[in-house]
Amino acid sequence: MTFEKLERIFMKTVAFHTLGCKVNTYETEAMQQLMEAAGYKCVDFGEKADVYIINTCSVTNIADRKSRQMLHRARKMNEDAIVVAAGCYVESAKEKIDEDLSIDIIVGNNNKNEIVNIINEYLQDKNENRFIIDINKNTECEEFNISKINDHTRAFIKVQDGCNQFCSYCIIPFTRGRVRSRKMENIIEEVKKLASSGYKEVVLTGIHLSSYGVDFLDESYNKRMELLTQTEESDEEFVTKNELLNLIENIAKVDGIERIRIGSLEPRIIKEGFIKSLSEINKFCPHFHLSLQSGCDKTLKSMNRKYTASEFYEGVELIRKYFDSPAITTDIIVGFPGESERDFEESKAFVEKVKFYETHIFPYSVREGTKAAHMPQVDGNEKAKRANILNEINLANQREFRSQRITKVDEVLCEETFTLDGKEYYTGYTKEYVKIAVLKDGLNTNDIIKGKIARFLTDDILLMEKEQNNV
Repeated sequence: MTFEKLERIFMKTVAFHTLGCKVNTYETEAMQQLMEAAGYKCVDFGEKADVYIINTCSVTNIADRKSRQMLHRARKMNEDAIVVAAGCYVESAKEKIDEDLSIDIIVGNNNKNEIVNIINEYLQDKNENRFIIDINKNTECEEFNISKINDHTRAFIKVQDGCNQFCSYCIIPFTRGRVRSRKMENIIEEVKKLASSGYKEVVLTGIHLSSYGVDFLDESYNKRMELLTQTEESDEEFVTKNELLNLIENIAKVDGIERIRIGSLEPRIIKEGFIKSLSEINKFCPHFHLSLQSGCDKTLKSMNRKYTASEFYEGVELIRKYFDSPAITTDIIVGFPGESERDFEESKAFVEKVKFYETHIFPYSVREGTKAAHMPQVDGNEKAKRANILNEINLANQREFRSQRITKVDEVLCEETFTLDGKEYYTGYTKEYVKIAVLKDGLNTNDIIKGKIARFLTDDILLMEKEQNNV
């Protein structure tokens, strides 16, 4: 073994960089804790390190490019470092990865929990540097178990992986595989550890969160779900047995956890029984992110979304029936292939009708390997124009929703300090995820404070006057 290899065996520093979604963020946190437990010291990504681990994203062609850029940046920061490419870009660009000389090790999805063993094997002079399983045939959910979240007050918890939906614009089912859910007992154990570490709020996240537990159900149900992914039919019995609700109810029983927040939901999960049950869980945060993507039925069908705009609206009305002023947020794609001016106007009118608290607007971006990449494309300038129109509606809706909070008694989880005009505040979020500031006097990070919303402090932050018994 060369001196260089011997020297590498004793290396101690590792740097991480995460691209993409909250699931990737969770997985990076978990890998970092595994590396720290193995004796590595974590340093900032901009520093010189012995190992660089880039948790990549591949949701768009732009995400692919950013992933490559970060891998190449890591190599430039230390020519002698081990550079690890992990995640979705690895799954979608296997040939390009093999040819990229800046990468030493490639780790696919569902192998990240083996990161320490993978690096050790590479260091032991083995030729193997490729650790990818066939993600589309894997049926087990990768298990992590974290006890802390770096630099965050709320704890994100990955509860499932994979997606069976096959929307025409999306590469994710090919990079993350089919739906795989974590066992409930493992999730609850993780929540208990986080609660004992002082976390009061947990956020459940996954690639397709609404599908949590469908892989636990009987074989006939799974066959029906598999068939539905290959058609454009709507499943009237999408929620025959709601394992996600069962999970939330069990997390609510964990001492120390005071808030439960959920990530993006499939609109079809919004049924009366589900929403009514959620409304009875006092720890549940009424912030519903429902990915609409378009308010035009023609576009929804072209996207292979398995609902109509009217069905989506029925779900919104159900949520507002059982919750007082819930926050309903969404994603919208503008300029989807074949979207005419009339289609866009229909989508715009629907957004105005729903009055979302917040709308995340994305001009359609071509993703090679998807059906939509081969459909007639909309001009880039037209996409930008449509995005600007929806953004104006979004800004008005945000201010209106925040204005409605003024004079109400609410609570905020203190997270970060903030100084304005010489005064120090804590900022944090209500259960509806409205950003609030409260004077710092006598408060600490992770306190939950109750008080009256007084006014706007800035354009996007409301000021709370805390109650005297909070002091």
